[in-house]
Amino acid sequence: MTQYFPASSTSWDRIDPRDAGFDADGLKAASDFAVANESQMDRDVRKALDNDLFGEPEGLRDVIGITRPREDPHGLIVRGGKIVHEWGDTQRPDITFSIAKSYLSLCAGLALDEGLIPSFDRPVAELVDDGGFDSDQNREITWAQLLQQTSEWEGTLWSKPDWIDHNRDLDASAGEGTMKGKARDMQAPGTFWEYNDVRVNRLALALLRVWKRPLPEVLKEKIMAPIGASSDWEWHGYENSWVEIDGKRIQSVSGGSHWGGGMFISSRDQALTGLMMARGGTWSGKRLVSKAYIEAATTPCPINDDYGYLWWLNGAGGSAPSAPRSSYFAKGKGSNVIWIDPELDLVAVVRWIERDAFDGFCGKVMEAFREA
Repeated sequence: MTQYFPASSTSWDRIDPRDAGFDADGLKAASDFAVANESQMDRDVRKALDNDLFGEPEGLRDVIGITRPREDPHGLIVRGGKIVHEWGDTQRPDITFSIAKSYLSLCAGLALDEGLIPSFDRPVAELVDDGGFDSDQNREITWAQLLQQTSEWEGTLWSKPDWIDHNRDLDASAGEGTMKGKARDMQAPGTFWEYNDVRVNRLALALLRVWKRPLPEVLKEKIMAPIGASSDWEWHGYENSWVEIDGKRIQSVSGGSHWGGGMFISSRDQALTGLMMARGGTWSGKRLVSKAYIEAATTPCPINDDYGYLWWLNGAGGSAPSAPRSSYFAKGKGSNVIWIDPELDLVAVVRWIERDAFDGFCGKVMEAFREA
């Protein structure tokens, strides 16, 4: 059977929930649940950051990238490539926080596919000579370790020291833990997992050094244009993250919006990306990213069963117990989530739901599926 691929984010076929294996009332209950559990984060994102959204040490929480206010919760559910259910303004390019990390992962996969990076298991220092990988702590760090957040990279980048995210507790109810931002003893690369935005930004800069062109340009050419994404999405760095490469001034993007900047993108454009991943990196008969990259990116890292190459996994049920174990996710503060399940040919995008409510949303979607 021929797979359906939408022509663009604005030209997208719909399917009756019953024909997609869902109960329509059940899907409405899921979206109603998402709206009722709207994120408590201030809609004025700049105010949220200024009010210490991430629990930063005093003097290091300054916002150095652009922000924009967010709007109402919104999202959509796609099965078989077609929209089954949609709520809110899914064409508005909202800030998306750490979902940008998964787009960084795609840029790394593309670099691997094109031979710019020979292997993710090689030290970054073999290709990147900008001083960031010269120290004893950093010189053996591999691309895989940066992608898996096990690098233990040490240093300061764009005025933010790596220890600003030491002891970060993603399960903390607020501020991400009272120990966050308190320097700890460094471990050997590959032996300690830590969600660290400074290190992700170091990966972004390393990828820029390898590509020698802006990562948004790479992403647009290789992924977003071929899948029919809109022209509304933007990917920003910081006011101080400009570097010169081959005589050209280029901004290094951020892997989130921790200090502003990051990816501003619509739910529909994210759903297109999710569908491309669910279809194994292909789009309308054309391969955009290798199957080998997707398999590696969705394989658990050696010391965290819930994490691959900047994608959250669910093989052990740690990301969303109510979702199938075949699911994986791009996640960002707020919460913003792209839910991908290749086995079900299912993609869902949920914007501005309370973090602890997302699993409840997944449960309601699966109830609607089972009850169809």
